[in-house]
Amino acid sequence: MGTMQLETVPEPKYWHLKTVLSEALDSEFSVGEILPNERELAARFGVARATLRQALEQLELEGRLQRRRGVGTTVAPPRVGVDVGSESGPHAWPGAPGDAWQPEDHESAPAPAAVARLLGTGRDEVHAVRRSRTTGGQQVASEVLYVPATLVPPVAEGDGAQHGSARARAVLRELHRLELGGQERTVELGSARADDARRLDRLPGAPVLVVTTRYFADGRTAAVSVATYRADTCRLSFGDADAVSLMAS
Repeated sequence: MGTMQLETVPEPKYWHLKTVLSEALDSEFSVGEILPNERELAARFGVARATLRQALEQLELEGRLQRRRGVGTTVAPPRVGVDVGSESGPHAWPGAPGDAWQPEDHESAPAPAAVARLLGTGRDEVHAVRRSRTTGGQQVASEVLYVPATLVPPVAEGDGAQHGSARARAVLRELHRLELGGQERTVELGSARADDARRLDRLPGAPVLVVTTRYFADGRTAAVSVATYRADTCRLSFGDADAVSLMAS
C-alpha cells in the first residue's frame, strides 16, 4: 500500500468554507440572528448543499452556531464559563452545599446495563435521580444519578415526598449519610438521545459530552452519575497538578 505525505493532502472544501462562513458571522451577523436557508447560502458561496451542511455542522460543534427546533440556525451567544467538575469539591456527594445542579425527578427502575456493570449489582433496582444544570438562563446539562436501592432505603411516599423533586432530594439526603471515599470521572463524546436533546434544546444526534462519575463508599461503587453536556459549550483545561478540569462555556 502506498503512502501519502500529509503536506500533499488538500484541505477539504467544507473546511475552507467553514473559515469563510466564520468570517461572515463576525462581520455580517449579530448574536441570535437567523441565517439564510441552506439553498440561499449554498448559492451565495457556490457550493453543494452537502458541503455547506458539513461546514455548518463544524461551526455548530465549535459553538459558533445553534440549531433549534422551529427556529432554524442562529448565531450562538458568547461563551460563559461554568465549572463542570464538582462545585462542592472532590470529596462531596452530589447535592452538597455549593452544588449548582437542581433535582427534578425520581424513579425506581432496573439499572441500565452499562450502569449495572459499574455498580456491580446486576440489573437490580436503583434510584434514578434526574437533575439539571442551568447557566445564563439556559440549560447546559442533564444528569441521571443512579443509587442502588440496597444502599439507600426506599423513599417514603409521605412526609412531603409525593413529588419527584422531593423524592430526589430525599435520596440525596440518605446518600450523604455515607462516608465518601472518592470519585472517578471519565469523559467521552457522544450523540444526544431524544430525551436529552429535548431537555438541552438540541436536535437528536447533536454532539454532546458525556461525563460519567463513580462515587465510592465502603470500598464499593455507591453511585454512578451520567451527565450529558452540550458539546458546543464545553472545553477542557489542565491545572498545575496535571489534573483535568472540565469547563463548560
